[in-house]
Amino acid sequence: MDEPAIAGIAAWAVLAVNLVAGSFAAWRWWSVQPSDAAWPLLRAGQGVAFVQAAVAGVLFAMGYDPADDLYWLYALLPVAIGLIAEQLRVASAEQVLENRDLPDAQAVGTLPTAEQRSVVLAIMRRELGVMALAALVVAFLALRAALIT
Repeated sequence: MDEPAIAGIAAWAVLAVNLVAGSFAAWRWWSVQPSDAAWPLLRAGQGVAFVQAAVAGVLFAMGYDPADDLYWLYALLPVAIGLIAEQLRVASAEQVLENRDLPDAQAVGTLPTAEQRSVVLAIMRRELGVMALAALVVAFLALRAALIT
């Protein structure tokens, strides 16, 4: 198999997994329905993006010359986006606690049950929204990479 085909397959795989994961997570976020199924999909999207970056590294070492040098950016940027999204996910949880004047996660346990559920739902929804957006951005970048391989 030639180098452009390998790069293209990696990019299309990242696009497919992240588009499904991001769309599903966005739908669950929009409908305010936390989902255990969304997280494995989102993690799979991050994993496939990491594999694409590794493939790009191997292709670079082999001397692959894509049609446009932006391919390298589109192939590597999804890993950075995943790392940034994880940091934003943590920050979003802290923001929910701060907005409710709670010093830490343990303070949630002192609230009445209904309020605990409200805080947990708000945190889960924000985290899901951040990760859904990141997956959709990665899918877009993968589409760009696929089209210029």
